[in-house]
Amino acid sequence: MKEPFAWDHYSDQPAIIRDKALKRKMRRSALFSLIKTFLISLIVLPIAYIVTFFLPRKKISGEEFFGMGVNLNNNPALVPEYINELGVKKLLVRIALWEMDRLDEYVAFIDSLQEHHITVAILQDREHITDLNLTKVHLSQIFTALEHHCNTYVIGSTINRAKWGFFSVNEYLKFYSVAYSLKKELFPNLKFIGSQTIDFELHFTTHTLFNLQNIYFDALGTLLYVDRRGAPENTQMGFNLMGKINLIDALMRLSFKTANELIITETNWPIKNTAPYAPTSEYECVDEAEYTNYMIRYHLLAFATQKVTSVYWHQLIAPGYGLIDNREGVIIKRNAFYAYQTMFTHLGDATFDHFSKKNGAYHLICSTPRGSLTITWDLHSTPIYTYKA
Repeated sequence: MKEPFAWDHYSDQPAIIRDKALKRKMRRSALFSLIKTFLISLIVLPIAYIVTFFLPRKKISGEEFFGMGVNLNNNPALVPEYINELGVKKLLVRIALWEMDRLDEYVAFIDSLQEHHITVAILQDREHITDLNLTKVHLSQIFTALEHHCNTYVIGSTINRAKWGFFSVNEYLKFYSVAYSLKKELFPNLKFIGSQTIDFELHFTTHTLFNLQNIYFDALGTLLYVDRRGAPENTQMGFNLMGKINLIDALMRLSFKTANELIITETNWPIKNTAPYAPTSEYECVDEAEYTNYMIRYHLLAFATQKVTSVYWHQLIAPGYGLIDNREGVIIKRNAFYAYQTMFTHLGDATFDHFSKKNGAYHLICSTPRGSLTITWDLHSTPIYTYKA
């Protein structure tokens, strides 16, 4: 990354841009796109909201639902062991375009995980947003290097945050178009996940799905964090986690720009007393007990919608928000690691049957090879797994 953009290696995300004058200048230059974002959303979002009441559930199995983010920079040699211990089969690996000199390392890391289904998330920087010829060269190199390792890619990340390099949806659509052109010309078997807005800012998602560009998303990706609202059952603009998923699903189904597949490519909660590794301020952080409970309830609620193909937890090893703390080279598996393992043991081969909420208690019923599974929880207790032959 080049100044004024910089990568924060503690929280594994770009640092905040301190140059306010630059941000104002760039937003003024993106005014036309921002107006389009507003107008498209003004028309489409009310229609999508009405549609949510009429859209049926899909059939999402536990086998395809659970995913985990893993990182080349956090104890990569230990990742296969811990992933096998968890049991999860779907992994997401980030590759940063400004680290093309490390492509061989990424390939070797991904090769060590070949017993699993790998999705690669392509992270952009401002240089690759403005120099699309450079982007084309580097994307082609990545697709070629991973030809026998991976066929699913997330194109771009966090498109509605300036520190990630994009100042408008139009810029993202042009960036994505480079990848899509390569797919059509040279790599037709690749699957591309796109849109990639963070948080519940659906005006940006709406613009990516309703545009005149010659592009198509093989799946709709979203970084659906709800951490700033606390528990996943809490509401934002009247929508809890399930409501948010239903609305995003409606947008996706109304669009002609994407296949009918919704993937949550990132979500987590930041953990108290882990600064500078936490990606937010201490105010948004939760303790480890809350982190564990929110994580499990997030997955249960998302699975109950039967509208999300996969949820990728972000991520396996990260001091500020991961299942494993590796500060100062000491590996500590948090309670959340074992809670995730337990959840996957019960639901990794499950199929959805029924979901209900009554008197503040949630009930998720699934079929498994071990019999009918009922998971019961409320906002003050951990989920209970009960089988009935």
